Amino acid sequence: MTEPRPITFLSDYGYEDEFAGVCRAVIARIAPAAPLIELTHGVPREDVRRGAVMLADALPYAPAGVHLAVVDPGVGTGRRSIAVGTAEDRVLVGPDNGLLWPAIEALGGALEAVDLCSSPFRLEPVSATFHGRDLFAPVAARIALGAKLNEAGEPIEPDSLKRLELPAARVEQDLVVAQVLYLDRFGNATLGVRSEELEGGPLHPGGSLTVAAGDSTREARFVRAFADVGEGEVLVYEDSSRRLAIAVNRGSAAEALGVRPGDEVTLAPAR
Repeated sequence: MTEPRPITFLSDYGYEDEFAGVCRAVIARIAPAAPLIELTHGVPREDVRRGAVMLADALPYAPAGVHLAVVDPGVGTGRRSIAVGTAEDRVLVGPDNGLLWPAIEALGGALEAVDLCSSPFRLEPVSATFHGRDLFAPVAARIALGAKLNEAGEPIEPDSLKRLELPAARVEQDLVVAQVLYLDRFGNATLGVRSEELEGGPLHPGGSLTVAAGDSTREARFVRAFADVGEGEVLVYEDSSRRLAIAVNRGSAAEALGVRPGDEVTLAPAR
């Protein structure tokens, strides 16, 4: 008998309620030997974009297997439940609300997809508000045990999957304008621009720059690490996902600049 495939699990269920634990329990009853990797259950509530970015950033470091993700403000509506096959024999399971899309793209695109609405693997009765337990978790477990996608649901066109397009940055001769994708628990602001997009642009590591957001403008330095600036100083750096981020050494960029996810930030060389 082949070993079960690993399952990764990401959600916005949090850690105070039993929701994530119940999904794990369902998986354990069906596929007790499947390795289960908890990516996080700390996605901000109903924040599909934040969950999508976290999933896309995490999966390149995860073993090939089944990737279960649930951030699902539309549960109980007409949105589809899906399982999607990609390269490296990976399968993503979750709601068709854009949550899976950036990860699908990062993994080379969808090779096949199925609608899980009438999956024979679902738990009955299916709750209108807890598809994580009754639909996604059992499907993920069955696929981890070797079930094929066409056994899990009805085939659908991969081109019909809900897309989530992350905001593109604007790189000009004398400035860069990017949107705040998310704030981490330290108050660091990750921007929707990757370091490779800066090639030939106005920003260069080691340089001084201005960071403007709303009515706030701060001086900053483009550096490699927090320790390269003094305590309380603003820095711009390449984070672990190779995106630009703004931080305050021993402080909070969110508080210093008054930024929230979705806000535009302008970076320009100091004059």
